[in-house]
Amino acid sequence: MNADKHLLIFGLGYTAGRIAQSLSAQGWQITATGSKGNLDFEDRDAVLAVLDTASHVLSSVPPDREKGADPVLEAYGDALENRSLAYLSSTGVYGDAGGAWVDESTPTVAETGAGRRNARAEADAAWLKLGAHNFRLPGIYGPGRSAFDRVREGKARRIDMPDQVFSRVHVDDIVAGVVAAMERVAPAGAYNLGDDLPASGKAVTEEACRLLGVEPPPLETLEEANLSEMARGFYSENRRVANGKAKRVLGWSLRYPTFKEGLAALLGAER
Repeated sequence: MNADKHLLIFGLGYTAGRIAQSLSAQGWQITATGSKGNLDFEDRDAVLAVLDTASHVLSSVPPDREKGADPVLEAYGDALENRSLAYLSSTGVYGDAGGAWVDESTPTVAETGAGRRNARAEADAAWLKLGAHNFRLPGIYGPGRSAFDRVREGKARRIDMPDQVFSRVHVDDIVAGVVAAMERVAPAGAYNLGDDLPASGKAVTEEACRLLGVEPPPLETLEEANLSEMARGFYSENRRVANGKAKRVLGWSLRYPTFKEGLAALLGAER
């Protein structure tokens, strides 16, 4: 194994798992915590031993909303300085923009003290302070996690909010962005990884139904939908996420520029 290609992943979840698969295929050594990983997060001695040999560190562990703290930084922040760090963050750090475009220069809710996702925004700021590459991600979809699955499970909704838009990104485009940053030794900082077409959730559901050849679910108001508090919070934010910095600095290009190409590719792979 190349000593310069050893990645320690905190939290081997859906997206981090795809990143691990891609890098492993390129000859990287992968060590990871999480239910699918091979390292116990609570075993401090073992984790520190890996940190001594790892060339890169990636965290996909979200902050603890109740405590307002990042578990990785709380446990191992003292051992992460002067390392090549990456953090899978969220475009939720920008809060509600009223449908306007946001980019990496837009103040986050941690900076303004406003909004509902302060724990995530504060973790984002803490990782940036350590010199990490923060990949701010919008709605993630991909194999086994897309509008097709919601339609088939009877969980798809069409909420009638004409001016509401969200950004989203195919998981494999996230992988391409993260890998590009590692290969180019890109400058530390925030990078938005979203596709080129922010759109309503309604539009995505309708396209999934069209491709499947089924009738879309009925149109509902937000009140009629009777959503959970977390889901209602999702609909309380409205923004378009610009991705120009990642394209310029990382040389990142989208395999799936919009949800239409992404959904078509997912269905094609199934068939």
